[in-house]
Amino acid sequence: MTWQRELIFHTLTSYTGYHFSAEDIYEIIHRQYPKIGLATVYRTMELFSTLNIVQKLDFGDGCQRYELYSPRHHHHLLCNSCGKVIEIKGSLANALDTIITTMTVTNFLVLDYQLYIHGYCKDCQTKRNHSGLSTVPSQNNVSRSNVI
Repeated sequence: MTWQRELIFHTLTSYTGYHFSAEDIYEIIHRQYPKIGLATVYRTMELFSTLNIVQKLDFGDGCQRYELYSPRHHHHLLCNSCGKVIEIKGSLANALDTIITTMTVTNFLVLDYQLYIHGYCKDCQTKRNHSGLSTVPSQNNVSRSNVI
C-alpha cells in the first residue's frame, strides 16, 4: 500500500456518501499534496474498483464516478436541472433487493444492478415553478458537479 493509495482511500472514507470522479479526488488531494498526479488517482481508482473497495457509477454525464463499496445496494435520484445526486435507501431499496434475490431462485444469476431515477430535486422544482417553466421533465444534459 503506497502513501498515494492510502491518501486516496483516506479521502474516500472522509467523504462517505459522496460520488466523486477521479478528477474530484485529485483536486481534493492535490491542494495539500501537490506531488500526487492525476494518473495515479485514475490507476488507484481502477485498482480499488477491481478489488471491490469502490463501486463505479455512470450517471450518464460522461464521467465515471466512484463511491465506497457497500454490500447493501442503494439507488440514486438524479436531478435533470442541477445534477444533484441523492441516494435512495430504506424500503424501496430493500424491496428491490428482495425482487433481485428472487430472480436468483428462478435460475437467473444477477451479477450487479443499479437504478437511477431522473427528475427534479426540490430546489429545482421551486425554481421552475417560480419562473413559470413547465414542470414536465425535459431531456437535459447537465454536469453532475453537484453530486452529493
